[in-house]
Amino acid sequence: MPGTIKPICVLDDDASVLSSLKELLASDGFEAETFGSPEEFLAYTQDHAVKVAVLDVWMPTSSGIEVQERLQELSPGTQVIIITAREEAVVRALALEAGAFAFLVKPFDDEMFLTLVRNALREFHAAGSGNL
Repeated sequence: MPGTIKPICVLDDDASVLSSLKELLASDGFEAETFGSPEEFLAYTQDHAVKVAVLDVWMPTSSGIEVQERLQELSPGTQVIIITAREEAVVRALALEAGAFAFLVKPFDDEMFLTLVRNALREFHAAGSGNL
C-alpha cells in the first residue's frame, strides 16, 4: 500500500515546464513533486499515493497516455490532467476515454490550470480516494 501522499505530481521531460508548474502550484499553496521521466514517476508511485498527476503526452521513452494507463493500475483513484504542446484530436480522445480528468494544450492559462487542479482534488476526495 502506498505511503506518503503528495497532493500533486508533475511529469514532463522539459525541466523548464517542471520548474514553472512547481512554482505555479506553490503560488496557490500546493505541494508538488516533479519528475523528468516516466520511469522515475512510476517508481515513485510504487511507494507513494498520488492525488493528482499532471502528465505530459510526448516524452522520449514513453507517452503520457501509456503512463496514465499504468497509473490506473497502480493508483486507480488518482486524477490525471494531461498536458501537451500538440493538439491532436485522437490523443485527446484516448486520454479522456482512459479517464483523464482534463486535457490541456500548452501554453495554457495559469488560473484555468489551477482551477482544474483544485477541481481534480475535489473529485479525488469525492470519489472516496481521500482515505488512502
